[in-house]
Amino acid sequence: MTAANLHPFFAPQTLAKLHGLQLRARRIVEGYVAGLHRSPFHGHSIEFAEHREYAPGDDLRYVDWKVFARTDKYYVKQYEDETNLICYLVVDVSASMQYRGPQSPLSKLEYAQCVAAALAWLVLQQQDAISLVTFDDQIRAHVPPSSSAPHLKHVLQVLETSGSAPATRAGQVFHELAGTFSKRGVVVLISDLFDDINTLAAGLKHLRHQRHDVVVLQILDAAEVDFPFRRPMRFRGLEQSQNIVADPVALRRTYLAELQRHVDAVQHFCRESEIDYRLTRTDQPFDVTLSSFLSSRMNRVR
Repeated sequence: MTAANLHPFFAPQTLAKLHGLQLRARRIVEGYVAGLHRSPFHGHSIEFAEHREYAPGDDLRYVDWKVFARTDKYYVKQYEDETNLICYLVVDVSASMQYRGPQSPLSKLEYAQCVAAALAWLVLQQQDAISLVTFDDQIRAHVPPSSSAPHLKHVLQVLETSGSAPATRAGQVFHELAGTFSKRGVVVLISDLFDDINTLAAGLKHLRHQRHDVVVLQILDAAEVDFPFRRPMRFRGLEQSQNIVADPVALRRTYLAELQRHVDAVQHFCRESEIDYRLTRTDQPFDVTLSSFLSSRMNRVR
């Protein structure tokens, strides 16, 4: 199991995938968003901000009937979370994210970059703010939040130039981000989460303690999940220099048990901390990933 050569994110073939992804994303989001501010990222806080005109698909619970009685027009109450949404995209660019299995069209990093790009586009289409952070053993890039149209180009440029260090210290980075993200928002973490469970849990709980709505997309390659290898081979560590020659058939049962234990532990602390968790495989089509994710978000915020 070796790391594939990581092609530039904006190589022609990847640009074509991203263009197709954006077209599918447009269709997906239009199927779920029936009004400018009916977004899968919005909730309703208790802090009232202002009114706006009713749009088809808005939740009738938030229609201000007193205003209707005075004006004979429908207005919806907007709250602070709805009017000032910030979506923080946090993308893992560590060495383990460069892995691409023998049957995978993209590495985990390339897949994460495409998902992040699509989500950034969707949020900006909602006229809300997007922020981007890339990290490995430390924060590598931090794009401050903005809702301006040219902001997407900046986000994509940072994704394109994402480097990586040999190690991951995700939990430590999450603690730092909890102190950095001053305004409450939706934090979308895209990572394989290959780090110590206890430090991961502590870092994510710190983000929740700061009252952020946290979403975890754990990106895994199909080969990591299924371990289809049969012939003896050399396994090369991407975040450690150690190489091991082994018979994968002898390792398979123990490996799969350890991976499942790790995934179960991540799911458990996410559930306990009210963190929205989704396991995503790189052989899963983007439109399936996005539609499933957006559908679950819409059901959650209704």
